[in-house]
Amino acid sequence: MSATKRITPFETAPLERLASAAKPVAVPDRAPNLRVEPLLRDTQPRRFARVPTHAIGVHPEHREYPRASLKLPMRLRSVNGVPEDFPITLVTRDISSTGVYFLCPKQLSIATRIELEIVLVSRPMGRGNVVIVTLAHVRRMEPAAMPGWYGIAALFDDLQFDRDDGVPSRFLIS
Repeated sequence: MSATKRITPFETAPLERLASAAKPVAVPDRAPNLRVEPLLRDTQPRRFARVPTHAIGVHPEHREYPRASLKLPMRLRSVNGVPEDFPITLVTRDISSTGVYFLCPKQLSIATRIELEIVLVSRPMGRGNVVIVTLAHVRRMEPAAMPGWYGIAALFDDLQFDRDDGVPSRFLIS
């Protein structure tokens, strides 16, 4: 096989002509002012959102039981054994297996015994709700960012899980 395209050599210039044509040119010495900045800045601590903390490692925490940032409906049913005339409906900020943190319009002192009802699972039309009914005591109280409200940390004393759906008859003992 023969090649159809061939390279034609360029005309080579004599070295004397190249040496005379290449004269050094004085270039002003300018160094650009460079500044290196990160594109993304950490303005807030890194957090996990919607990720099960048992499946991944999280920032080391000094708490014995990890907290889950969940906004669950909650009702304050009684304070110091006195039932509320109109139970206050609130929302949890975080919850663990041993306690809960929530915002409340009432100022509760430390060691106050309270009765809480926290809805864990809520299904439409009241079918299949799972509710924690617990006696707890206040461990910490701090003013919240909203005037007249307080952040309450309560430790569970007694937990009871209630379901409001009926047990199917096939599971009942005859």
